[in-house]
Amino acid sequence: MAHHTLKTSYSALTDRLNRFPQGAPSSELLNKILKVLFTDKEAQLVSLLPIKPFTAQKASLIWKMNLTNTRKILDTLAGRALLVDIEQNGVQEYTLPPPMAGFFEFSMMRVRNDIDQKALSELFYQYLNVEEDFIRELFTRGETQLGRVFVNEPALSFENSLHVLDYERATEVIKTASHIGVGICYCRHKMAHLHRACDAPMEICMTFNSTASSLTKHGHARKIDSAECLDLLQMAVDHHLVQFGENVRNEVNFICNCCGCCCEAMIAARRFAILNPVHTTNFIPVIHNDLCNGCGKCVNVCPVEAMTLVSANDPHHPNRKKAVLIDERCLGCGVCVRSCSMNSILLKSRPIRVLTPLNGVHKAVVMAIERGKLQHLIFDNRVLFSHRALAAVLGVLLKLPLIKQAMASDQIKSRFFEKIIGKLDI
Repeated sequence: MAHHTLKTSYSALTDRLNRFPQGAPSSELLNKILKVLFTDKEAQLVSLLPIKPFTAQKASLIWKMNLTNTRKILDTLAGRALLVDIEQNGVQEYTLPPPMAGFFEFSMMRVRNDIDQKALSELFYQYLNVEEDFIRELFTRGETQLGRVFVNEPALSFENSLHVLDYERATEVIKTASHIGVGICYCRHKMAHLHRACDAPMEICMTFNSTASSLTKHGHARKIDSAECLDLLQMAVDHHLVQFGENVRNEVNFICNCCGCCCEAMIAARRFAILNPVHTTNFIPVIHNDLCNGCGKCVNVCPVEAMTLVSANDPHHPNRKKAVLIDERCLGCGVCVRSCSMNSILLKSRPIRVLTPLNGVHKAVVMAIERGKLQHLIFDNRVLFSHRALAAVLGVLLKLPLIKQAMASDQIKSRFFEKIIGKLDI
């Protein structure tokens, strides 16, 4: 009976996670991960929580529990970074973040003794790097993805800099953030437990705004100011790390500083390059062959293997090489530009600008449309039978070909939603 209860609780939690656009495919490995992070009772309670931010009073009604005990459980979960707690206009609200970017990372952003991080790292590695269904689901479904690459600002020419918008600059995200936190890089921390980590800086995972406020309050990230964060950004640039952050224009909640060997986003960008798993910058490198000496530095620093060396076909120097860009793999990060001692690589603007959602709500709605999950955002109260029934009906309608095409159009994803997004109660 106990085994049956455990299975039911964690299966219910998995179902809840998969109502959000960024879900987690069910598997025995996921069950094991959730059992490390959540107790049986917590899994059952969290499975009932709404997708939209909620108050303790709302959770109390859903759980049919008195307010004092409800607050205690919610604050305990927030203290372990399984929930994010945010104060909005003097009202405390909570939200269940997706597994990634979310509570998977948060569990490894500091060294802790309350969970077995080595065992958890091994489970994460098997679930994300070996089993692969999670990463494929996270990075390759739909056109709108979780994250985007920020251009390496020192690589920009004066002319380039005139075309970079503020939201495309990591420095601007840092300077305008209401809260800033820094923690251990989840990816390298995980790999360190498996003796696979590189020597890139560890305490360099940046969080901002509401997420940083919650994580620093509970000690999962260290509170820092913008000056220290800009210094850390420069350290990341000096180590040829790629700035990969939340795919929104306003209120960016995270920027990871990614290496090519440990970081999930860069690994996904290599594995699934043809499916565009990561949104690129609005720039792409151009190689001037007459200046390239074939040293291979750009090949060595590229995190997604978008640079390669080929024969220069020079009859006077038959062994001479030159660098060649594989356009469809390139992130436009500009790391290669700064590595080139010959100044043979420059960035140019891409012919079509990359669409970036306005904010987290816009991103969630567009991702939900593309992944056939919009009904879960609209009919969020799973406790009510009427909401479950209406969600099921809308889910069927959204699968109809013509409706799917209309809802997935660029017009819907950009202009229409930008105008109404502020009016949506999501």
